[in-house]
Amino acid sequence: MSKIKWLKNVKLEVGNVELNNGSIGTKTDIFHLKIKDGLIVDQVLASEKFASDDEQVDMGGKLALPTFKEMHNHLDKTYMTLDWKACIPVKNLAERLKYEAAELVELAPTTKQRATKMIQTIAGYGATHIRTHVNIDPYIGLKNLEGVREALESFGDQITYEIVAFPQHGLLTGEVPTLMREAMRNGATIVGGLDPAGIDKSIERSLDEVMSIATEFDADVDIHLHDGGLVGYYTVDKWLEMLEHVNYKGRTAMSHSFSLGDVSAQQQQEIAIKLAKQQVSIMSTVPINMGRTLPPIELLDKHGVPVHFGCDGFYDSWSPYGSGDMLEKATRYSELYRKIEEPALRNSLKFITGGITPLDNEGNKVWPNNSDPASFVFFDAASSAEVVARKPLDRIVMVKGELLKL
Repeated sequence: MSKIKWLKNVKLEVGNVELNNGSIGTKTDIFHLKIKDGLIVDQVLASEKFASDDEQVDMGGKLALPTFKEMHNHLDKTYMTLDWKACIPVKNLAERLKYEAAELVELAPTTKQRATKMIQTIAGYGATHIRTHVNIDPYIGLKNLEGVREALESFGDQITYEIVAFPQHGLLTGEVPTLMREAMRNGATIVGGLDPAGIDKSIERSLDEVMSIATEFDADVDIHLHDGGLVGYYTVDKWLEMLEHVNYKGRTAMSHSFSLGDVSAQQQQEIAIKLAKQQVSIMSTVPINMGRTLPPIELLDKHGVPVHFGCDGFYDSWSPYGSGDMLEKATRYSELYRKIEEPALRNSLKFITGGITPLDNEGNKVWPNNSDPASFVFFDAASSAEVVARKPLDRIVMVKGELLKL
């Protein structure tokens, strides 16, 4: 038997409104949403006559926004549920990796426990999809993958996810290519890579191996790219050539990609056009105080390059900071790029929702639609612009018509 319920008194954004000072505000209205088997099947203005014997849940005029997507995370590395531990200082990346290799072996028995807490935290803030990178290396083998997979599976259909097999200590090292293939047979869904120049010391060989594994398993790709300047730029350009050659359009991502902001404006334009042509996604954590440039997010977005945000690892051997709230990333982006007007603020939401916003660039209502999943984050707020600017902590998460239970 089909399950039907009504969500009453839901605030939705419906268009633009011109304010007395000439600026643009957001027009909202109150709706009753009919939910059948987890999908929206009808939207009725609250001002219209309404009566139903079906189950009803009164949302009290709260604003409904799309649920969030956490698109760059490391569930296996967090210290959550363990005693407090700040980071041990290191002199360079090699020393950090050496320390992490030893520590992850010690942490392996608690992987599921720690990952579960991290998922609960991320989901509690409104993210119902997680892309997590999981270390696959000679020190940990597939142990972290097993724990993370079990943790994610324990949430049933409340959380969707992707697992990236991530060669944190280099892809071209010893048994790692074999381990990566084992990972793809045992629950990983995406092939990862890391700094073909800085870590693997061979750009072409590294990229070739990533693509070899990806095509073998018909899998998507997500490469960590910290290599900066012209070296990083060259790496992206070589990857784009490879994508065109093997016809892998729309199936790959580059995470971090600081180098895209290191080069000239003309080079940024040229690479943005190529990235858009191959529909390569850029995953950014919108970092601060790293002494690094950001990829040119505005320019990439303008050219149609899919850009998504993630919290990265938080509270681990790399950094003691981070909360797991995706909304913080949209807010930080808006601050960095001076998004202070209503349309600009509300448009920033798309970087944490997989591109979904309630209104399009012209102010037309484009979400939610009938047949969409009844998945929402509810806020006491006037508009999505207020949500991005003020980051309200009081929120309710609903997945397919059911309140999220963690």
